[in-house]
Formats: sequence, structure tokens, C-alpha cells
Amino acid sequence: MNFLVVDDNRLLNRFLTTYLRSKGHSCSSLTDPTKAVSWLDLNPCDAIILDIGMPKIDGLSLISMIREKFASVPIVMFTGLGYDEEAMQAARKAGANGYVSKGLGPSEIYSALMRVLTQAPKAADTAA
Repeated sequence: MNFLVVDDNRLLNRFLTTYLRSKGHSCSSLTDPTKAVSWLDLNPCDAIILDIGMPKIDGLSLISMIREKFASVPIVMFTGLGYDEEAMQAARKAGANGYVSKGLGPSEIYSALMRVLTQAPKAADTAA
């Protein structure tokens, strides 16, 4: 699988990108959420892992922007908010396919991510 990680926290971004690569996946990363849609225009991916709380544009707003052009690519929220029912519902309403806490260990994050992606519709189209 080819992932895009969008998280303004450079350390967590690098950690998750490195971990996904160690599992045999291709993985790119962005720390500036304003560049995500233009990056996706040039680089199709199988799934996006997206932080919910970022400067310039928050993850929920970014989901809407992504969904305008890339309707079916799975999006998993990667958040430091932990289990927050209200945030989870807002993410799903915005178009996220799943929600993973940054507080989980690496293998738990990976398992949750894979579970979400196997349940998400396949990203057959790259532009709507």
C-alpha cells in the first residue's frame, strides 16, 4: 500500500512514516496540511493518515477539501485526542473512514489502521 501521512508534528510524522515503511509499505509525509490536495493531484495513494488538529487548516476541514476531488480514498484520522466520541463522530461526518489514537503503541496503531482500511471502500477513483 502507498500511504500519505499528514501531521504537523514532525516527530510523530517521521515515526509513523518510518514504521509503515518498515512494514513494507510506501509512505510519503507532509507537515504542511495546505499542500495535501495539490500533492494528491500528482501522487495517487491508497490511504491518507491525517492529524485532526493542525495549524493553518484543521484535519476536518482538510477532509472536506480532499473529498471534493478524491471521493473514495480512505482517510484515517490520527489524533492525540485519544478516545473522544464527539471528535470521532465529527471525523466520520466529515468523511473519515476511521480514527486512530496517537496514544496507542506502534503495533496497535498499525493493527487499527489495517482494520480500518480493510473495511473502507476501495479507492478506485483518483479524481471525482
